[in-house]
Amino acid sequence: MTRARLTPGGEIGAGLLVLLGVADGDDEQNAVHLAGKIAHLRVFGDDAGRFNRSLLDTGGAALVVSQFTLLANTSKGKRPSFSDAARPEIAEPLYDRFCDELRSLGVHVETGLFGARMQVELVNDGPVTVMLG
Repeated sequence: MTRARLTPGGEIGAGLLVLLGVADGDDEQNAVHLAGKIAHLRVFGDDAGRFNRSLLDTGGAALVVSQFTLLANTSKGKRPSFSDAARPEIAEPLYDRFCDELRSLGVHVETGLFGARMQVELVNDGPVTVMLG
């Protein structure tokens, strides 16, 4: 399990730190689907140490951080391009919809401030980092 704190923003105990990048072309259906996938993703160990438990099974929380830099294209030159990221006026409502959907599924959600410069503190208990699309 992960413990994380965001300044300014929320803090969670056991759960997941979700770095959410919204791409150009993403829509509400993508946000809803991804929230469901994260809520049910079996990445927490059971009594035998196997990945058989989800956030919902463990009662864990999610700290969701908007992170457009995940969409960096570094294929040309020495400076990343962020042209694949959705514009803020599109990305912020989808970020909010994603968080709302996680909450509606029963996950406690904490957030930061969309578009703000934030400091993230993370205690990662385990070797699990997963990229979902």
